[in-house]
Amino acid sequence: MAVHQEDEGMLIIAAQRGDVSAFNALVLRHQDAVYTAAYRILGDPDSAADAAQEAFIAAHRKLDTYRGGIFRAWVMKIAMNLSYDSLRYDRRRPATHIDDLPGGDTDDGPALPDSSATPEQTVTQNELNNAIQDCINALHSDQRIVLVMSDVEGYSYQEIADSAGVQLGTIKSRLSRARANVRQCLQAVQELLPIEYRLVRDE
Repeated sequence: MAVHQEDEGMLIIAAQRGDVSAFNALVLRHQDAVYTAAYRILGDPDSAADAAQEAFIAAHRKLDTYRGGIFRAWVMKIAMNLSYDSLRYDRRRPATHIDDLPGGDTDDGPALPDSSATPEQTVTQNELNNAIQDCINALHSDQRIVLVMSDVEGYSYQEIADSAGVQLGTIKSRLSRARANVRQCLQAVQELLPIEYRLVRDE
């Protein structure tokens, strides 16, 4: 890992000095992660690809402002902000409001179940991944961005609040509602869920 970080640091320095091939190497390292995060938020492959591309273009233009730290996190924050702006200002498709679903005002409980695939459960995990993405897509945009930043990308509440420009309490409220709404949505495929995430337990 240390060797990887040192190598990446040299690539960043070279890119800041105008080496396009060095920046392209950075893009290749992080493009999958950036695309996946954008897709989780936007729910559309083409929009996610556009957001990822715009994020790297913006990162290239802002390279002189990079002051160290984890490069992936720096680019990811740019991508998150672009995706958030896209959700806020793109009104061509109506958002599905599910704030009034049962449980929306209750304690948010645990984070979403881990959707990472395991060798022995590939088919089931793929189905769960698709179901989770469908439920995330149904969230209001403000809830969706908070859920993805917290439960998918691992940002802290304060980092999300700073990025979104809202109060910390608002972030916690949105995340609570988002988790409750997604859990409610996932009951349609509860046979795919770990038992602790089912509202109705098997006998």
